[in-house]
Amino acid sequence: MILTVGNKVIYPCQGPCLIGPVVKKVVDGRPMSFYQLALLDDSEGELFVPVDNAQAIGIRQLLDRSEIPKLLGHLKKAAGTAKNWRQRSIDNFKLFASGSAFDLAEIVESLTELSETKALLPRDSRMLERARKLLVCEISEVMGEAKSAAEEQVNKALKGRKEK
Repeated sequence: MILTVGNKVIYPCQGPCLIGPVVKKVVDGRPMSFYQLALLDDSEGELFVPVDNAQAIGIRQLLDRSEIPKLLGHLKKAAGTAKNWRQRSIDNFKLFASGSAFDLAEIVESLTELSETKALLPRDSRMLERARKLLVCEISEVMGEAKSAAEEQVNKALKGRKEK
């Protein structure tokens, strides 16, 4: 995938980013080229990704607008979650690291469901919060709407799960 200045992409575990210019830096005595990515999550952070390594890192295009209803539908499906906290952590970390919005939706759904039956462990609460934030951020960017509107769509989809 060729990254074009001004386009938006998803960086796994970080969320939507705006592609900035290619910058040259000297690393270990060798000149290297990096994509400068600006995080779109209100943190105003920046990432520098080696041009040669962008594909291997798992950077992907944002979802298409037409995929958002399917993504929200994914939140309505009951997702099984491991009862053992250790296995649940391993499973959720793998899903989170994949960079897939559908995997984030699975984490959000399963941990939300678990939270309705018992108090989440601190690590589960943090995972739910991070996955939910990235999911909302991507929906917001794809739909061109405020994060609060995207958050409401996620809440509505999760509520729809209960009503089934």
